[in-house]
Amino acid sequence: MSSAAEQEAVAGHRATGNGRQAAAVNGARRAAPPPTVPAWPGAPTPLGARFRVGPDGVAGTNFALWAGGAEGVELCLFDETGRESRFRLAELTHEIWHGFVPGVLPGQRYGYRVHGRWDPWTGARWNPAKLLLDPYARAVDGDFGLPPEVYGHVRDWPQQHVADTVRDDRDSAPYVPKGVVVHDDDDWADDRRPKTPWADSVIYELHVKGFTRLHPGIPEELRGTYAGLAHPAAIEHLVKLGVTAVELLPVHQFAHEDHLLRRGLRNYWGYNSIGYFAPHAGYAASGTAGQQVGEFKRMVRALHAAGIEVILDVVYNHTAEAGELGPTLSLKGIDNRGYYRLQDDPRRYADYTGCGNTLHVVQPHVLRLITDSLRYWVTEMGVDGFRFDLAAALARSMHDVDMLSPFLAVIAQDPVLRRVKLIAEPWDVGSGGYQVGAFPPLWTEWNDRYRNAVRDFWRHALPDVREMGYRLSGSSDLYAWGGRRPYASVNFVTAHDGFTLRDLVSYERKHNEANGEGNRDGTDDNRAWNCGAEGESDDEGVRALRRRQLRNLLTTLLLSTGVPMLVAGDELGRTQRGSNNAYCQDNEISWLDWELLEDPGWQALFALTSRLIALRHRHPVLRRRAFFSGRAQTADGLRDLAWFTSRGTEMTEQDWYAPAATLGMYLSGRDIPGRDERGEQILDDSFLAVLHAGEGPVNFALPGPPWAERYEVVVDTSLEEQGEAPGVEHRAGTEITMPARAVLLLRVTG
Repeated sequence: MSSAAEQEAVAGHRATGNGRQAAAVNGARRAAPPPTVPAWPGAPTPLGARFRVGPDGVAGTNFALWAGGAEGVELCLFDETGRESRFRLAELTHEIWHGFVPGVLPGQRYGYRVHGRWDPWTGARWNPAKLLLDPYARAVDGDFGLPPEVYGHVRDWPQQHVADTVRDDRDSAPYVPKGVVVHDDDDWADDRRPKTPWADSVIYELHVKGFTRLHPGIPEELRGTYAGLAHPAAIEHLVKLGVTAVELLPVHQFAHEDHLLRRGLRNYWGYNSIGYFAPHAGYAASGTAGQQVGEFKRMVRALHAAGIEVILDVVYNHTAEAGELGPTLSLKGIDNRGYYRLQDDPRRYADYTGCGNTLHVVQPHVLRLITDSLRYWVTEMGVDGFRFDLAAALARSMHDVDMLSPFLAVIAQDPVLRRVKLIAEPWDVGSGGYQVGAFPPLWTEWNDRYRNAVRDFWRHALPDVREMGYRLSGSSDLYAWGGRRPYASVNFVTAHDGFTLRDLVSYERKHNEANGEGNRDGTDDNRAWNCGAEGESDDEGVRALRRRQLRNLLTTLLLSTGVPMLVAGDELGRTQRGSNNAYCQDNEISWLDWELLEDPGWQALFALTSRLIALRHRHPVLRRRAFFSGRAQTADGLRDLAWFTSRGTEMTEQDWYAPAATLGMYLSGRDIPGRDERGEQILDDSFLAVLHAGEGPVNFALPGPPWAERYEVVVDTSLEEQGEAPGVEHRAGTEITMPARAVLLLRVTG
């Protein structure tokens, strides 16, 4: 609870709501508001602003807003000059304020003013001076700056420890974006969703702006936009690479944090959502008065036509309103206690996200907001799945993470959502928040244990190879329960958060000075090896070793059982100059440099990556739909999975616990569980992958019968160009020389 001294410091402001002293501090008196007229009754559903034909055939828009504890709601309409008209939503049905306004057409800009008590000590933060964005707005016009006027409290109050309790009565309308009425009559009849099975998926994480901003084949006016990503030049790269899905960094409308704006920076990644139904207006080339909706849909259609699914990275765990000292933009002013998790002291927010607040997903109306948003993006915007940022925060019941939580239960039974791809980032920053392997069937998960093991193996930092064996074969120790499959594991070596792949082999320490936070931000646990020099090097030996390590990492990822995820640009050697937290770098640090493809070395890396993806698509043994059994299926003793030492002998229990830099993995194409669409047994080639992370060469004896009589080299990462590798044959039992730090993939030919 707040101290008596704190309450005394703001005497006269608690509960009275008159804000006279605050107004004096602000140095301005509120202007007389425009007159308010009642709206027609309208309907409480659907929530949001929906253009339709009303009574007597009159065209207009129905507005509906959940504001459970509010005392009144005003709808505010704005013309092109910014002049405001107000309409009172006099009807209240099940805590939903609603009304129909005739003559309001698509393109109309609007917001809400919500009346109620100002009593931060009980969590009540209503302030009708603040124009609020409709949580269901499907388009947003304008940028979120954060001047003092957009805060519900007096941001610059001298006593900062109680500033959040002093109400600011200045009008925020001139300084905040507005929602836009959108008319949607699109039935998607001409769209064909790829519906790629999970086991066949290859995910490509990209940023709409960063991927297209410097692309020379995209017209200048379309770069950095949804239309740019829909352009044939952008799609051509994705098709050549062979990925089946793009995972877009947040495209919900988001705002920039105050501390970034003060330093002249912007939120680039977009993990600061404020509009869960609206495509971020900053990525639209066609306009922001609703045109961004159609542009986003055309992008989805173009990607679908190329056989590429669209997965959205979504941030339902928190909003851009931060904590008690954050701005009042939407939910905080609609019903602070209803939307956010509060502490025992209701002035303070429960923060399981590290971003100041956490949505209270246990509340039915909050759960409805999220699921309505998800269904909207599937049914009306055409997307194919979602990756949930800090998903453990959504799975919390009252406090603890609960895999029977309302959110997970609703998703599991929803006829729309249970059919799309669902990816959890299975952790948050709260107690007990690390939940890798714990999400229920239907869900896949970002597997950071895969990331850590692969990074450690290739920098020769693993004490033994047990962990590597689990990660290469689908992480059965994490996911072989409850009917889950190997594709529950989304395998990745890099993601947007952290080093790029090239930086992973070029830097051991983070270099985030450009963020203006004294290099304190970003993780120190990089598990990186710079190959002998920190940063860019002119030493050709260092450069060659780095390129080899890139080939090793990509080859390992694309040969592993599970769903591989690449980060845009890793296949062409993108660098962030050592930054492992480029969240606020909306510039060349983050944008893809397409000129890299003019370098023969990076051309070769792209060619290897696309070749490995094609190999994966061609061979079902590399994308299994069930876990390996490791047991002999026939009298000859051949098993679906076997592990070998460099001596050509099968791994023993003692071998798994011994220090080692070399591991052989045999995948049998004769023992693939399941049948094809015609009910026939699935048969494929068998492969032997040899991974050697040692700094010197090693002799490796190729296993003989029943495993193979002969082998053919398919991939050799010791070679800059792979054209020399295919076709080289070895007899079983031959002792070959594995070069230092290399992967050899061999196909069984007899």
